Amino acid sequence: MLYFLGDLSGQVSALNVFRYITFRVGGATMTALIFVFLFGPTIIRALRLKQGKGQPIRTDGPQSHLMKKGTPTMGGLMILSGLIVSTLLWANLSSIYVWTVLAVTVGFGLIGFYDDYLKVTKQSHKGYSGRMRLLVEFLVAAVACFALSRLGGGPLADALTFPFIKSWVIDLGWFFIPFGAFVIVGAGNAVNLTDGLDGLAIVPVMIAATTFGIMAYLSGNAVFAEYLQIHFVPGTGELAVLCGAMFGAGLGFLWFNAPPAAIFMGDTGSLALGGMLGAIAVATKHEIVLAIVGGLFVLEAVSVIIQVASFKLTGKRVFKMAPIHHHFEQLGWTEPQVVIRFWIIAVVLALIGLSSLKLR
Repeated sequence: MLYFLGDLSGQVSALNVFRYITFRVGGATMTALIFVFLFGPTIIRALRLKQGKGQPIRTDGPQSHLMKKGTPTMGGLMILSGLIVSTLLWANLSSIYVWTVLAVTVGFGLIGFYDDYLKVTKQSHKGYSGRMRLLVEFLVAAVACFALSRLGGGPLADALTFPFIKSWVIDLGWFFIPFGAFVIVGAGNAVNLTDGLDGLAIVPVMIAATTFGIMAYLSGNAVFAEYLQIHFVPGTGELAVLCGAMFGAGLGFLWFNAPPAAIFMGDTGSLALGGMLGAIAVATKHEIVLAIVGGLFVLEAVSVIIQVASFKLTGKRVFKMAPIHHHFEQLGWTEPQVVIRFWIIAVVLALIGLSSLKLR
């Protein structure tokens, strides 16, 4: 919305600053942060009042988690409200990329909200049918990928690019839609699985958002893209504003989610933020880089897949408990140790992902 103030720069030259993505990224970050700070306590009180017993705690999980009983969930509402308000205020609303990624974020957020609602009302850690949930997620993601393919345009609309090797480009054709949908759904559920300890998911999400904000800005800038020899995707630079809003909203949420958490993110937030990261990766043609930057999320998801497959095939478990952060808790790591060490891993993976911008 404020982007269009740049149209008045002919009368007031200072307004030209609203044309700069970097300026609006900073504005989006601060707006989302302040929004969550101001309205966070009110949202927490309302959710605590509505939910009563709060998020149900798994009885088969680590015993130390039982003391968290009564903590409200759906904290993703805080993040999403700050993110959406900030994006609508600072982003260029004529961008198809902005609306497509926002649609995925809101769509996945609604799916997660319904799942959280069922868990709270039934006081069970099980939401609704996993198959139905995945079906709806794939539907939302497929529509978004179709929009990116047909409306985004450009020579790379249906292409798959590879990090570190610029010359490797595969035209996926119609297969781009199911492939992109798989990336988005996979990212959403991987972040969802990671959200099991106070602060464990939100900080790696903020790290990934910062990384993809940089990538989106550079990929959408012809000069920088040429200098770095990365693929130029016109219009994607605007997604840096969304990443800034995600970082600011996440930072505000972390204030309330820091141990001991006053509120949990819930599927409302984790599914939405993961889907958002996946959609940005698909839009900027950095799907494979997402697997590197979000390697922590991949590890969490793979640990669950391995655990389930091993138990069904052999009757034995590979890990003491899955997802893998619970495995380390069972080994004797304290919750803060697991969280902070996983944060360090997320930073290292982000740096490796960023190195793909120059190492060609």
